[in-house]
Amino acid sequence: MVFKDYYSILKIPQTATQADIKLAFKTQALKWHPDKNVGKDTTMKMQEINEAYLILRDGDARRRYDIEYSKYKDFKKQNRYQREEREYKKEENTKTKSRSYEYEVEDETLEKWMRNARRQAVDLAKQTLQEIVGLSVEATKKAGSKMFQMAIYYAISGFIIMLLFKACN
Repeated sequence: MVFKDYYSILKIPQTATQADIKLAFKTQALKWHPDKNVGKDTTMKMQEINEAYLILRDGDARRRYDIEYSKYKDFKKQNRYQREEREYKKEENTKTKSRSYEYEVEDETLEKWMRNARRQAVDLAKQTLQEIVGLSVEATKKAGSKMFQMAIYYAISGFIIMLLFKACN
């Protein structure tokens, strides 16, 4: 499983407290909520935010994640030096093969927890979308019902006014 930088997703430092994590989650969730981004598909971003929060809010999962996070940062640093070296060699007209490597999670337990968090985040996103669709359908039905009531009211009012005009003639 490819490692995700949950701290970056929530825009917090690794030293963040549980209160900071909760606040960052709420901030990002509000920023990327579908209601605030009409016309944009924010599903994947919301899934990432939920996934990050599910792992970082749990003490055991966060401890394991932080160990893996340190390895991830070392990997990224090493990869950056290798990229710079390849670029330097390219400038000297030396042929090199450029490869992009992704860091894979080594801790099997953490990997299971991250997969579970991802599933929960996907389920939560689906549930949220279903609720939004349900609310839209319900609002449309109520609006249609109200429009029907108003049409009947105007028809009856128009009929009464027509009768009054005929009675006056």
